[in-house]
Amino acid sequence: MPSIVDKSSVKMVCVDDFALRKRFSYGTVMINLENHRIVDMIPSRDTNDVCNWLKTFHNIEVISRDGAITYAFAATNSHPDVIQISDRFHLIKGLSEVICKYIFREFPARVEIPLTESVTDEMKALYNTANRSLRIKFAHEKRREGLTISDIALLLHSSPKTIQKYLAIPEDQIPESKEIARERQHQLAIKQKEQEIKEAREMALAGYPIEQIASQMHRAHKTIQNYLNPDFSVTNGHYNVRIPGKLAPYENEVIKLRSQGLTYPQIHDIICKKGYTGSVASLRMFMQKERTRMHEQNETEKPHSEYVQRKSLCQLVYKKLEDIGTITVKQYQEVLKKYPLLSELYTLTKDFCNVIFSKKPTKL
Repeated sequence: MPSIVDKSSVKMVCVDDFALRKRFSYGTVMINLENHRIVDMIPSRDTNDVCNWLKTFHNIEVISRDGAITYAFAATNSHPDVIQISDRFHLIKGLSEVICKYIFREFPARVEIPLTESVTDEMKALYNTANRSLRIKFAHEKRREGLTISDIALLLHSSPKTIQKYLAIPEDQIPESKEIARERQHQLAIKQKEQEIKEAREMALAGYPIEQIASQMHRAHKTIQNYLNPDFSVTNGHYNVRIPGKLAPYENEVIKLRSQGLTYPQIHDIICKKGYTGSVASLRMFMQKERTRMHEQNETEKPHSEYVQRKSLCQLVYKKLEDIGTITVKQYQEVLKKYPLLSELYTLTKDFCNVIFSKKPTKL
């Protein structure tokens, strides 16, 4: 910054704020657009202070500024006939914001497309992360792949704050995976029954009659006969059998809405309008059991469609496809097949940037 400034020679300037102490005190800097050197600074960004400051530069013809009302009023009041322009950054930022607002207004939160892979990350997150341990491991895995906290939160249908807590846990301290209480009880019962069957069959091979085996094991005669049957199954026939309840007519819809990223209270409101009278807790319990069932029966291959997050479509406005971890090339191609207008929007942004950076704009 020069020690002496000829204010009469200053004609084209850029005015912007800077932090003296972030979130507490700010100043305003003036830069000469012709030589890109600092002209002057004041320790304020108040409209009146900036206005009085600009008036001391009598020959200003062009003022480049951001979209702040403070500098707009100050420029207008100090030099009514001055040409006010926006810099490249704010031009591109303004266009990007308009396009993103349009995408948010016209497109669903998750765009449904045909399945591009056998099992998508989203379906894995939905069905295979049944407990906290798996969710933490999934978050760490995606973080290593370069996904942001917000991207991981969308995949896991959690809040960014929850993901931050997951990532703060060192990988060597992640708790062991645990089955739900009902599953633990089931596995314990199977082990006990297998031990009883083994004992009964060993006694039968040793020549003990069924009546004596039943007496020693404190079991009914019929039970011992079943144990000795080679085709006998140790699994309880009632296990995983669904009892029809209030949620039964809405189960498929709950799975669909949950995979689209809706919260349980939102899903509860939707199905209540259609006649559901149960609680939100029932929805959570149902999805917990559904994840376990899908994992056991390996039904994650069955979905015929997947979802692309709307946020990913917005990121494509100002990022390259290869720099976004939540959308693949195949998914992008399927989205463009469904919404050709998106391709026009992205092309418009690219062409606009090329024009802005091809020459130095002075008047707009």
